[in-house]
Amino acid sequence: MKKKLDAFNDKKIKVPFVVPTINSSDKKEVASALSSNLLTDGPNLRKFEKNFSRLTKSKFSIGVSNATSALILSLKSLGISKNDEVIIPNITFVATANAVLSCGATPILADVNYDDLNISTNSIEENISKKTKAIIPVHFAGRSCNMQKIMSIAKKNNLKIVEDCAHSLGTYYKKKHVGTFGDTGCFSFYPTKNLTTFEGGMVTCKSNSIAKHIQKARNHGIDKSLQDRFTKGYPWEFDIQNFGYNYRLDEIRSALGNNQLKRLKNMNSDRRTAAKYYDSKLKDLYGITLPSQTDTSKNSWHLYVIKIQKTSKTSRNSLFNFLLSRGIRTSVHYKPLNLFTIYKKTAKTYSSLNISKKLYDEILSLPMFPGISRKQQNLVVAAIKEKLDHNRNE
Repeated sequence: MKKKLDAFNDKKIKVPFVVPTINSSDKKEVASALSSNLLTDGPNLRKFEKNFSRLTKSKFSIGVSNATSALILSLKSLGISKNDEVIIPNITFVATANAVLSCGATPILADVNYDDLNISTNSIEENISKKTKAIIPVHFAGRSCNMQKIMSIAKKNNLKIVEDCAHSLGTYYKKKHVGTFGDTGCFSFYPTKNLTTFEGGMVTCKSNSIAKHIQKARNHGIDKSLQDRFTKGYPWEFDIQNFGYNYRLDEIRSALGNNQLKRLKNMNSDRRTAAKYYDSKLKDLYGITLPSQTDTSKNSWHLYVIKIQKTSKTSRNSLFNFLLSRGIRTSVHYKPLNLFTIYKKTAKTYSSLNISKKLYDEILSLPMFPGISRKQQNLVVAAIKEKLDHNRNE
């Protein structure tokens, strides 16, 4: 059966926003995992974790159910709890804030840089209080935050660092993979990400005690693996010393992730090539600002985000609607957290959020995925030009 172009079965769509990269070898590995009698907490998970550590050069990698659970487990392992404050960027997916709230702590919203949408180090410093216990830098769109400065701020103020790497598998900063600078790194394998396990995540860390805490906590706090329980003594003889969750990553998803790891370099190279093509075709369009061009070779290009300036005489929403009318799906990453009802009640900020406010009116994420064709990218570029030309000539 031929796969439908649009995930939502809209026949008018010519360019989807994203297409998950699943090939025949992925399907073969999933089918093989399904043929086993052990479908969770088994050899595929161990292999995936080992290979993930090899890629990132992390001492420990712990597979979990998704990046949100990775964030929660990380914060819990660092002792973040009620009355604590955790600094996060105002432009990020809601999971970053929800993880903080899940620990009983308060999200403190910092502003972001205008050029790369990463958390502003100046805003981090402005938001530190006596209650601050941690910083969650989010490596936005596949581009690394300024980890040197963030590490310096954390050291000076005795703060923990949990890196949100949901966008940045394959992203490097000063020749080190992101997720290996802070106390932990949290990765996402959602279907839109650079590597997918349908749903899934990974925690990286260098601390033996943090790794052991997370390994137990992802499985209800149980102190033995499934294999150890059924091969060493009585299966029911295990202990639980601390509260835990069902945040496991099963064998089927682990098999898929491990197979996708083999292609990650090529898939990210395809993204980089697509980004360069957008650059070449959009660079001369008046009123459009392209993604920051600093260290693009270290960028995994999870997203390609343009900014629509007022000089274009086109609003972001107007361009979104026009592109959709031409069969092109786009999106916005993200609505600032301070605009959501829940965070108006539960989050705080001690600084201005003016840059994120300005960005929210301008940013638009264009279609970006490894299999995007030149024909599809040309349709995107032509439609943007058509809209800009029409508005300029009115």
